[in-house]
Amino acid sequence: MSAVSRSVVWLAGICLLCGIESQAHGDDWPQWGGPQRDCAWRETGIVRKLPEGLLPRVWATPLGEGYAGPAVADGRVFITDFLDRQTAQNKERIQCLDAETGEVKWSHSHPVKYDISYPAGPRATPVVDGNLVYTIGATGQMFCFEVADGKIVWQKDFQKEYQTSLPTWGMAASPLVIGDQLITLVGGADGATVVSFNKTTGKEIWRALNDPQIGYCPPMLFEFGGVEHLVIWHPEAVTGLNPRTGEQMWEVPFPIQAGLSIPTPQKVGDRLFLTSFYNGPMMLDFSQGPKPKVVWKGTSDSEIKTDGLHSIMSTPIFTESHIYGVCSHGQLRCLDAKTGKRQWETLDATGLGRWWNAFLIPNGDKVFLHNEQGDLIIADLTPTGYKEISRAKLIEPTRPVQRRMTIWSHPAFAMKSVFARNDKEIIRVNLAEAK
Repeated sequence: MSAVSRSVVWLAGICLLCGIESQAHGDDWPQWGGPQRDCAWRETGIVRKLPEGLLPRVWATPLGEGYAGPAVADGRVFITDFLDRQTAQNKERIQCLDAETGEVKWSHSHPVKYDISYPAGPRATPVVDGNLVYTIGATGQMFCFEVADGKIVWQKDFQKEYQTSLPTWGMAASPLVIGDQLITLVGGADGATVVSFNKTTGKEIWRALNDPQIGYCPPMLFEFGGVEHLVIWHPEAVTGLNPRTGEQMWEVPFPIQAGLSIPTPQKVGDRLFLTSFYNGPMMLDFSQGPKPKVVWKGTSDSEIKTDGLHSIMSTPIFTESHIYGVCSHGQLRCLDAKTGKRQWETLDATGLGRWWNAFLIPNGDKVFLHNEQGDLIIADLTPTGYKEISRAKLIEPTRPVQRRMTIWSHPAFAMKSVFARNDKEIIRVNLAEAK
């Protein structure tokens, strides 16, 4: 898109959203799940209602295939994609874009050979930490780049260096920065399911666990009772590690069919909630000490006869009293957090079908839902039910799944805007409230 075209699109967006102005200094979304890694959007001054039809763009930049969402930090957008077989390139790529204009500031690509299911691009959201940005490709090629110019600082090849056996759907977990560490799933031999690297040099600090499966859930850091727990949800169990040493602190067995440990665990107070596609939900409680107890757990191992919340990939919203999430075939459900009992369900925001997905992003007293059909919805989710406030088209679904076109990439919410991608483009839509 030319600079003139971008200006026209930008001006149209300003007009159609009633004078909404671009905010260059809003909050960032520098990693998977946003600043606090919990998939919540905390900026204020956001629209309460969306205009009908296709949301106007601030900009749109061409993109290749991929499942990874964008990261936004310090006026830059980082996004990965796959230059596919049709172009005879077979390369994974990371691009750094100007968050105000969508112009490409720098780009890096590397050759890749996919031998995974759904071979259509990287899965893991980039992680920005100061002047460095980290990416992990679908086959385990990890890079540390300088934010300013894309210079490679260090890199790893998990399959070559750690004898990683790739999971069915490739490497998907976004890494975690803690202090001087970059902690990530590797799935390597000799106790290297999880590895901590020095974030500036790439030198290994420690390794932990020996699960032959890796799963897809990102490492998470939580505090319970004043103690930090590095929580690793892998297909055999939920494990707590000392984040400084990798030493195991506790483990709760939770065997997961097909290795589908995906949705990010959510914490409220002394409780930790998890949900899986086949095996359903589990609630852990840490109030009695550093080792958790199972408060309640699903009893169904079926994706059809579900007894709670069986999410395939969407991270649920967990409050003191209730849990809201998308079940195995698209049902948006509410559970009682104390018991796991279902309160209600609806298909109004989603659709009915295997693996049907929608991302839930709380913002103040409202929830933004980005469903796999490319809709952006503002709704109230309460213990009494689902109330839709407005709905608009954000972006076209482009990925064929189960005889439907989908989007399985989590948007970024930053700078009072939403940054979303499909297999053709990445866009920015301004969502700042009109002044």
